[in-house]
Amino acid sequence: MGADIRFDGQVVIVTGAGGGLGRSHALEFARRGAKVVVNDLGAAVDGSGGSSAAAEAVVAEIAAAGGEAIADGASVTNDAGVAAMVERAVAKWGRIDVLIANAGILRDKSFAKMEVADFASVVDVHLMGTVKPVKAVWEIMRSQNYGRIVVTTSSTGLYGNFGQSNYGAAKLALVGFMNTLKLEGGKNDIRVNAISPVAATRMTDSLMPPEMLTKLAPEHVTPGVVYLASQEAPTGAILTAGAGVFALAQIVETDGAYLGTGASAEAVRDNWREITDPAGGEAYQSGAGQTQKFLRKSAE
Repeated sequence: MGADIRFDGQVVIVTGAGGGLGRSHALEFARRGAKVVVNDLGAAVDGSGGSSAAAEAVVAEIAAAGGEAIADGASVTNDAGVAAMVERAVAKWGRIDVLIANAGILRDKSFAKMEVADFASVVDVHLMGTVKPVKAVWEIMRSQNYGRIVVTTSSTGLYGNFGQSNYGAAKLALVGFMNTLKLEGGKNDIRVNAISPVAATRMTDSLMPPEMLTKLAPEHVTPGVVYLASQEAPTGAILTAGAGVFALAQIVETDGAYLGTGASAEAVRDNWREITDPAGGEAYQSGAGQTQKFLRKSAE
């Protein structure tokens, strides 16, 4: 049992913090001593419209509890808005320690009925709306030799959900983004992790009965996010969370089978059981691990 996790003197940016998960995260970071940038465009679930009221309300909650926060209404897809948000935080507080990239939209439809524009807009908000804030804080964190970044992935990206091909593509892309940043940020103590939440928010409240919504309150996910943003955080973890349950998701590769460099499609078919045998599977820390396995097995 260690000491309480605290963020005194640290500056935390939470995107999409006007409601749901982001609001819960922002309130908890403030409760633990952080100065918080509450970013929210105040748009509808599909990304349309915008208002600063939601972010201002969360800032008021933080202030009422004795914390310190500022509201920011920038769209995470807007380069100038993201840059201004980061500049404001640095001008006011002198540093940025944590970025929680939480903002998102939904435009659910089966792929057959989905317009390409609805695919592009969801990818833009979830993927580029994470990339742009991360890019804006990256050099600050490198120069500090400290940073914690949490991206928000989803079971839809990890496993699939009907009607969410756009959302799933964007969400799994964030895992690929994290996997490289964990390597590039390591020497400057920038740790990058992913949270995969199941929570009752504006995005899900039409999909679930009331008793399930209570069990899946966003507050039950936030402890995982706080840990992933703490000084003792891991890096490169995909933490799944919902209803008070926490688990680690991993991309695992089987040991596989060496079929020879002249192998045929029929050989792949005939050896499918050995190729897919889970015994000896591994979660690689970088792409090089897979290459080393290929070379090792081909030399056996």
